Amino acid sequence: MRIVIDVNMHYEIGASRIAMLAIEATGDPGQTVLQQDLAIEGATLRRMAGQSGVGTRIWAHLEQPELRLRYRADIEITRQQPPLHKLRADPAHMLPADSFTYLRPSRFCQSDEFAAFVETRFGHAEGGEKIAAIRDWVAQEVRYLQATSNPQTTVLDTFARREGVCRDFAHLVCALSRAAGIPARYASAYGPDVAPSDFHAVAQVWLAGGWHLVDATGMGTPRDLVLIGVGRDAFDAPFMETSDEARLLSQTVEVQTN
Repeated sequence: MRIVIDVNMHYEIGASRIAMLAIEATGDPGQTVLQQDLAIEGATLRRMAGQSGVGTRIWAHLEQPELRLRYRADIEITRQQPPLHKLRADPAHMLPADSFTYLRPSRFCQSDEFAAFVETRFGHAEGGEKIAAIRDWVAQEVRYLQATSNPQTTVLDTFARREGVCRDFAHLVCALSRAAGIPARYASAYGPDVAPSDFHAVAQVWLAGGWHLVDATGMGTPRDLVLIGVGRDAFDAPFMETSDEARLLSQTVEVQTN
């Protein structure tokens, strides 16, 4: 599947005139970047690897206190997702070293608080069957509602309120998966069926020797999601980060199939 991305951002950055961005599609075994272009007016850019070596973080040093950018990309998705419920969970001694980071509690995913719940609710299942059950439970129990959470909302808040946006759905899947002993990381992405169209967040779980995308919102599948970057939670994978408060002036994120 071919995905075309067109992002326009206009922010007032403040005195620092520095922003860190994570908006470029990453090269990945399941997706190929055919073409991409990032243009930022009056900026000096420095690129560095993203968390776990996935994706790119870009430091933008601006000549003016406003950030104006356009990002365009053409991506081919070749990722094949086997039935989730058929994927095995790898034993702890066979996990790659980096995956242990994604078994631990993190700032927004306090997975250690959910061990008893996960055992009671999902203890009957194993491996991918358990992840599929977690995904379906989150999809059924949590309502997707705009403006119901903020950057400080944790998975404990989402579990109690049973409402949130894609960020909160991803945090909850990650926390429950980690509590089940399956590595899970937060992933930022683009998707053509995300509504309203915006940057998107999903989970990635380690099963059968690889990372697999899981979207409990139902707005994306492994065959149409474009991966940007990953982290322990949203703290590690924001699309933009500044030392000063940034003021949104305008932003559009258009993602279409081609």
